[in-house]
Amino acid sequence: IAAPHRARRARAPRVVGMSAAAKGGREAAKRPRALIESTRALVKLIDDGMAGAASRGHATAAVDENDAAGASAAAGAAPAKKKRSRSGKPQVPKIDPLTPPPPASEFPPYAPRDFFRYELIHQSKKSNARVGRIHTPHGVIDTPGFVAVGTMGALKAVPHQELQAANLQLMFSNTYHLMLQPGADLVVNAGGLHAFIGRDAPIITDSGGFQVFSLGNTSQGEGPEMKSRRPSKHKSEEGLLLRVNEEGVVFKSYRDGKKVELTPESAVLAQKKLGADIIIPLDELPPYRIDPEALRRSVYMSHRWEARSLRTHLEDVRRQAMYAVVHGGVDAALRKLSAEYLSSLPFDGFAIGGSLGKDPTEFGELMAYVMPLLPRDRPTHVLGIGDETSIRAGVPHGADTFDSTFPTRAARHGTLLTRTHGRVNIRRRENAEMFEPPCALCPCRLCTSHTRAYLHHLDKANEPMAQELATSHNLHYMGWLMGDIREKILNDEI
Repeated sequence: IAAPHRARRARAPRVVGMSAAAKGGREAAKRPRALIESTRALVKLIDDGMAGAASRGHATAAVDENDAAGASAAAGAAPAKKKRSRSGKPQVPKIDPLTPPPPASEFPPYAPRDFFRYELIHQSKKSNARVGRIHTPHGVIDTPGFVAVGTMGALKAVPHQELQAANLQLMFSNTYHLMLQPGADLVVNAGGLHAFIGRDAPIITDSGGFQVFSLGNTSQGEGPEMKSRRPSKHKSEEGLLLRVNEEGVVFKSYRDGKKVELTPESAVLAQKKLGADIIIPLDELPPYRIDPEALRRSVYMSHRWEARSLRTHLEDVRRQAMYAVVHGGVDAALRKLSAEYLSSLPFDGFAIGGSLGKDPTEFGELMAYVMPLLPRDRPTHVLGIGDETSIRAGVPHGADTFDSTFPTRAARHGTLLTRTHGRVNIRRRENAEMFEPPCALCPCRLCTSHTRAYLHHLDKANEPMAQELATSHNLHYMGWLMGDIREKILNDEI
């Protein structure tokens, strides 16, 4: 219809010397003729198209309801193309949500790696608690151990070198955040995460699944694992999580609102670029309160995702260990199903993930049930739980490492963890004239050089040094705590 469109826009020749009225009459007289010409041209185009279709022998056909919506089967139409995802890859077909993951027979058997292994030092005679060492390409991790979280490759308020002074060997960084800023490609160009941040000590990265599923719209009572990120101008009522299916997840970046796709394969490849010593497969994070059937479907999908992640990892190991993530919420049967299936695959360690209970008591009961189901020749890690009460609840059941932002976050909010006074809120007015160290037994810079009164002053004045000193102190406390726990296990006191 391009020709009639041009006909409608055609302008009449300009006539010199005519009056305005005459020009108007001439233009009015031409309009019917232009309309007639436009109609004739349109009819001719339609006739030509139908004649061409007839000569090629095509006819209108029915379109199956499974074909692409809105596809036309009119004469001369090209065959429908296979649907493709936004990434350009063919979409993963819909499957039964309870489709079993691939069996262990499709994977090689587990064998300890020369660059990564767990060494048992002592098994307690009083409980399942144990002292050990995890050997990695960048050093040894004493267990049980606390893992400080450096989300963006940096601890909050202090340099990561503070971990060595606090006797904490493993640092946790976040693939989701590092993918968005500065990007995995930039990190690999810098020589990997260790070189980029200047760290010659072990690093563990997660898949980003926790953060991605935290972007969804949550309701009250779903549990701490589903806490949403801080408010974002890009977050709608539905949240930043746009789609979850067999292929993976699609979400909006909290930084600029752009859509990002994360699949089991791409999450592993991003962690390959980061180059951490320990990596985690992509998994789904269901809330604490969830319909049992929905939880079951989630566990099955996480198993299929983890199997795909493991395949990708085994194609190019790169001196990295991969931990499986055991799911099932607080459902004992599903936890057993998850532990037994993942234990049959050649993972280098196991992480306890998903909802871990509403309080330390329920967490301890969950650990008592799950831990005996896991292989004892490989390390176990508790994802996202690392407060002192939960650590003391998990250690007797054999957990080796715990990661959490708790001690560093508490420090930034004015709470000190001490051996002599318990938890100290440095913002309380009573500290204004307390000219003594927060803890006389602590070797950190705060306790060896400053007083509670000085820290109270710094915090009240919003001096950045307040957070630095408090964070350093709390990390030293966690280092002491884990060392004390190891000593008690060696003495069979735990």
